[in-house]
Amino acid sequence: MRKMTEYRIADGSREVSVRIIRSGRKSLGLEVRSGGEVMARVPQSVPDGEVIKFIEKHREWILRKLSAQNGRDIQREDTGATPVSSLTDEEMKRIKEKIAGRVVHYARLMGVTFGRITIRNQKTRWGSCSSKGNLNFNYQLYYLPDELLDYVVVHELAHRRHMNHSREFWKEVEQWYPGYQEARRKLKGIRLAE
Repeated sequence: MRKMTEYRIADGSREVSVRIIRSGRKSLGLEVRSGGEVMARVPQSVPDGEVIKFIEKHREWILRKLSAQNGRDIQREDTGATPVSSLTDEEMKRIKEKIAGRVVHYARLMGVTFGRITIRNQKTRWGSCSSKGNLNFNYQLYYLPDELLDYVVVHELAHRRHMNHSREFWKEVEQWYPGYQEARRKLKGIRLAE
């Protein structure tokens, strides 16, 4: 029997379409993209009834995300990131590879070294750099435009020369990311998903 590929949530006068994507993943997950597209990622073996139950259980979360994107009830934009608990090992690997790739690129360019790269679900920050040169990045950066990811990478690598936010630090950032102020402003307008 063919499994359903779409489910609709009624919300007052409108209907919200949820695209159902089946794969070899182990858990059910939801994603609300910045364009308003809603996707449920589910394992092949899960029956339609379970999928419907899962979507209905999270209907308030979906509708809240969509209205936040329309700017009706929250001024700051959301990252649209898939909840970390719903990510497969494969998806986490892809996120780490992309962020690490940008770190390697900019470290070479800037002539700095770094220690470990860790990808986390930090609640309040996009990235950090320890005194030993270990770098932490928020996994939600993966879901943002590349220029914002690049800015955070440059910002953290600049700490390899200046472990503060002095004038010299910002000069270093500007050397490798001219017009960083615009990226900074955009990041301040983005809220980390919970």
